Amino acid sequence: MADGGQRHVRVAVIGSGFGGLGAAVRLRRQGITDFVVLERADAVGGTWRDNSYPGCACDVPSHLYSFSFAPNPDWPRNFSGQRHIRAYLERVTDTFGLRPHIRFNAEVRALRWDTERLWWEIDTARGAYTADVVVSATGPLSDPQIPDVPGMADFTGKVFHSARWDHDYDLSGKRVAMVGTGASAIQIVPEIQPRVGTLTVFQRTPPWVMPRADRRITAVERWLHTKVPATRELRRQLLWGIRELQVSAFTKRPDELGLIEAIARSHMRKVIKDPAMRARLTPDYRIGCKRILLSNSWYPALAQPNVDLVSSGLREIRGNTLVAADGSEAEVDAIIFGTGFHVTDMPIAHRVTGANGTTLAEEWKDGMAALRGSSAAGFPNFLTIIGPNTGLGNSSMILMIEAQLNYLADFMRRLDVLGGGIALDARPSAVEEWTRTIQQRMRRTVWNTGGCDSWYLDANGRNTTAWPGTTGEFRRVTRQVDLAEYEVLRPPRTAAETGRRTVEEVAA
Repeated sequence: MADGGQRHVRVAVIGSGFGGLGAAVRLRRQGITDFVVLERADAVGGTWRDNSYPGCACDVPSHLYSFSFAPNPDWPRNFSGQRHIRAYLERVTDTFGLRPHIRFNAEVRALRWDTERLWWEIDTARGAYTADVVVSATGPLSDPQIPDVPGMADFTGKVFHSARWDHDYDLSGKRVAMVGTGASAIQIVPEIQPRVGTLTVFQRTPPWVMPRADRRITAVERWLHTKVPATRELRRQLLWGIRELQVSAFTKRPDELGLIEAIARSHMRKVIKDPAMRARLTPDYRIGCKRILLSNSWYPALAQPNVDLVSSGLREIRGNTLVAADGSEAEVDAIIFGTGFHVTDMPIAHRVTGANGTTLAEEWKDGMAALRGSSAAGFPNFLTIIGPNTGLGNSSMILMIEAQLNYLADFMRRLDVLGGGIALDARPSAVEEWTRTIQQRMRRTVWNTGGCDSWYLDANGRNTTAWPGTTGEFRRVTRQVDLAEYEVLRPPRTAAETGRRTVEEVAA
């Protein structure tokens, strides 16, 4: 149906990053073609479309940061840049024939569950849809977070977030402030330092930074990976296995991370010779508590004469003067915020209204919670890709996404077995039990015991972001849907005519 009308689809996928495109591929491989991918932008790519700042690259090896069903033998580097990752996603879109399903510039403004028809009503910027199933793949790194700094409205210079880089603004010779020292900032600073006039870096908390074992992948390697696919798969499996072995140190025995800390300290000492400067750059928390960053150029950039490291956060702005919490001041022409994203308070949650008439944000006011990282109670036939407690601290999120795609595939199979017009709603007791188990395991992890305040934690101090286990374990627990964890919903008219089948009858 043309834009502006209402159309019913079996599945609506929100977002066209790794999660959304992966869901679309999996649906097609299941034989499901009656679906749309609703994308608010004008191109696919998700975070790899939005983050185009100088130096943007992945901190997971390329051969592990790609779909198992869409291997790429031609990755140019161990850690490929944004341009190559985005090109890979465009290629996946075309290879699997996804473009006819994608609706660009179709931002989802509201979703509401219809308890009578058992489907989702979806309001988008390109018209209305209804869908039996909704897959939310908006991702936790999609909506930039800029702090509300007093005096911001009076600043007359240029302001933008790292994920909304203004390529038309020339930084050459400018006095620039970089607010934040996270994963984006440590890539941006070395790239812009040589061409700006002065660069003031506002560091609230120093990160642990490890060497980045990056290099070009040779033509011989790429040829071998193309002609002998087993070599490409072996490389992927080795990268995966090494990271699986590291998990216990993060989740069960944080004290074992001391050796990693020693490597990070040595990495800093090789460049930063001033003891006072090293002290300002040395974290006071256990490595791994916050995201471990990889860079060979971060410390050399900070050591340059046109860079000033301010060891406290930005407190206020007076005209074009930035004032730090320690009282130091810097007059600048441009402010770049590398201050992260809305991770534990995802904006999409405010737009989703479930069976009880409450939004997902309201249900999650005390912390995000979803069965197996996918299903929230009271939101039937609504699955989240990269949902609560699915994040990783040391491996590839693509592995977690593919595990959730397995769960999605089995969810659709279960609906087929149950018959048309059926919905599955996660039982509150199942969500509570899953969440309780996760939080119990979380108590001994480095994210909870390492002595830091990270974006893994929500406003209540609960870790609702990370997964406290291996990717292999997560793949096992999401291999199939356990119908005992769901309530089977049928339209009233169908229930009156045919009676309601119990979960036990269906499972049998």
